Amino acid sequence: MATLIAPSNHSPQEDAEVLKKAFEGWGTDENTIIVILGHRNVHQRQQIRRAYEEIFQEDLVKRLESEIKGDFEKAVYRWILEPADRDAVLANVAIKNGKNYNVIVEIATILSPEELFAVRRAYINRYKHSLEEDVKGMLMLLVGLVTSFRYVGDEINPKLAQTEAEILHDAVKEKKGSYEEAIRVLTTRSKTQLIATFNRYREIHGTSISKKLVDEGSDEFQRALYTTIRSINDHIKYYEKAVRNAIKKLGTDEDALTRVIVSRAEKDLKLISEVYYKRNSVLLEHVVAKETSGDYKKFLLTLLGQED
Repeated sequence: MATLIAPSNHSPQEDAEVLKKAFEGWGTDENTIIVILGHRNVHQRQQIRRAYEEIFQEDLVKRLESEIKGDFEKAVYRWILEPADRDAVLANVAIKNGKNYNVIVEIATILSPEELFAVRRAYINRYKHSLEEDVKGMLMLLVGLVTSFRYVGDEINPKLAQTEAEILHDAVKEKKGSYEEAIRVLTTRSKTQLIATFNRYREIHGTSISKKLVDEGSDEFQRALYTTIRSINDHIKYYEKAVRNAIKKLGTDEDALTRVIVSRAEKDLKLISEVYYKRNSVLLEHVVAKETSGDYKKFLLTLLGQED
């Protein structure tokens, strides 16, 4: 369930003209940017971009970059991009920052096969080299995840779940040596089959595989394995924890907070917010309002469905 509140009808030309006026004068009218872009869905935002360029012969994205700054600019920039292009940017930033496995894993595991393929194509178009090439220096698990094209049906093979639960168990115990079999399982099986495998692991060993990884795993592969399993098993809970971790740090992790809100506002941010409330007994929008400020705060709250 989305939190975005967008009109069913709008005029891209009128929106473009209103935005142009917001850029003129002595100072930028940030509130108008929030009101317009914070209440438009992905198709409407792309229509505005095209209309703005046709009317004013100017790239709206570049104009926004020159008009606004800081966390607000970063959030608006990522919001206005098409989803595949946005994820390509997020992946590239994560790679440049080094060893930020969470972003790569969530893109590769939570998106549908078609969406992931679109991200890979957008990545090549933007950076002139492939996503799989750029993650190769990180972990082989990531290469397998970003190049996978999973079956999306509901069929489950119980015997396979039993066998592969043990394969994953061995990978958890193995502190050195080969992880090829675990990588094969996690990068080739459907999400439905993998969830059955994770459930079988719990039945056999009396605990979840992710908890076992927290108890025993500390190397790079096991941390990436932990993120992979959590995001496949329940991506809503995964995102709730991502938001919780972003907020509870000494100083809010604005990048992580922005990433979750911007990427999920049109999909399932309402569900993430509900899980956050159940887990923490406080509304997500109240925490965002407390931990952020200025136009950045207004924009995030708008995407969370909070009206002035």
